[in-house]
Amino acid sequence: MSSKQLDILYRFEKEKESKAAQQLQAAELDYQQNLQRMQGVSDYRLEYMRRLSERSRQGIDSATFNHFHAFVKKLDQAAEQVSIAINQAKALTEQRKRQWLAQRQKVQAVEHLRELKLKELAKQEARKEQKMFDEIATQQFVRKQR
Repeated sequence: MSSKQLDILYRFEKEKESKAAQQLQAAELDYQQNLQRMQGVSDYRLEYMRRLSERSRQGIDSATFNHFHAFVKKLDQAAEQVSIAINQAKALTEQRKRQWLAQRQKVQAVEHLRELKLKELAKQEARKEQKMFDEIATQQFVRKQR
């Protein structure tokens, strides 16, 4: 494979790695946002339960208690939905991380091939240069012998 082909392949794989990194970052952001949502729902539920407890001490009728209880149930359902979203976001984040790592390995492999190619080209260039110097030295030797 020529040096130009390796450069093109490197840029292509590097771009794919960049896209994979962006997808990983987006998945991690979604996961973190879902964790924050869960914390918000939990905090709100805790505050609502505190209010219910406070109101219970003062005395509340059964309709108000049922209203509080129904709302807490809705908060629990919301927490369940967020929990599902967290699990899905975590799984997606792990998948994106594996994809990014695999792509990173491809980039590193192409980088290694490029380095080998550059070393090979440098050796060829050094051999040409040495051959040229040898030729010059031989011509000078022949001239001196005459």
